[in-house]
Amino acid sequence: MDAGDKVSVLSAITTLKSSLAHFIEPDFGLLNELQRRHVLTQRQVASVRSERTVYDRNDALLELLTAEEQSSEEQCGTFLTALQRTGQHHVVNFITQNGGQKHTDVVLHIL
Repeated sequence: MDAGDKVSVLSAITTLKSSLAHFIEPDFGLLNELQRRHVLTQRQVASVRSERTVYDRNDALLELLTAEEQSSEEQCGTFLTALQRTGQHHVVNFITQNGGQKHTDVVLHIL
C-alpha cells in the first residue's frame, strides 16, 4: 500500500477488529448512543449486552458493524462520532491512524 492510499472507515474497522475489542468501552453510553443514532436497533443492543464479558460484547458489536448485509460507511462514521461523544477518543485515533501505523489515511465521514 502506498503512503497516499486512502482507506475507508469500514475497511479500517474490519482490519483492526481483533485489536479494537481490547480498547472499546461499550457499557457506559456507547450502545445507547448507537441506538439513538439508528446504527443499532433495540434488539441488537440487547443482544450485545447479553454477552458475558466486555470482550465478547465488543466482538458482537464489531460483528454487527462490519456484517456485509448491514455495514456501511455512514454507520461506521456514526460509530466514530458515538465513540467521540462517549469520551473514547483514543479508539477513534486508533482507527483513523490504522492501529498506530500512520502510513494510511482513513477517509472520515463523521456525522
